Amino acid sequence: MSVRDALAKAQAADLDLVEISPNANPPVCKIIDYKKFLFEQKKRSKELKAKQTKVVVKEIRMGPNTEEHDFNFKLNHAKTFLKEGAKVKAYVFFKGRTIVFKDRGEILLLKFAQELEEYGSLEQMPKLEGKKMIMMINPKKK
Repeated sequence: MSVRDALAKAQAADLDLVEISPNANPPVCKIIDYKKFLFEQKKRSKELKAKQTKVVVKEIRMGPNTEEHDFNFKLNHAKTFLKEGAKVKAYVFFKGRTIVFKDRGEILLLKFAQELEEYGSLEQMPKLEGKKMIMMINPKKK
């Protein structure tokens, strides 16, 4: 159909002539209500945005010489975070000369991961980044 005929048909129906794919041979056009189309597209994108889940990362900081009571306290916090569906970033912070105790920090993080095994899965093994030894834990799917 020629462009002139298509435009006449669209005006007769009180609608808009919209070009769908300009690169096709011949170009493809559609007769639609453009305002309604934009409204529905906006509505669809809002629905998709509402269904998305935001990934929340909660941090837990420990030192290489963290005692048992403090460890258990932080462990309970991590359990609640994982139950809520948040990721947990546990790290051991080495201050000053405590960097000598890298092995203690790694043992502490591995013990932490082992205790949280039923609540989440280990995403990243403990690794040293500057003055921090970091480990990530993902929540288990429901």
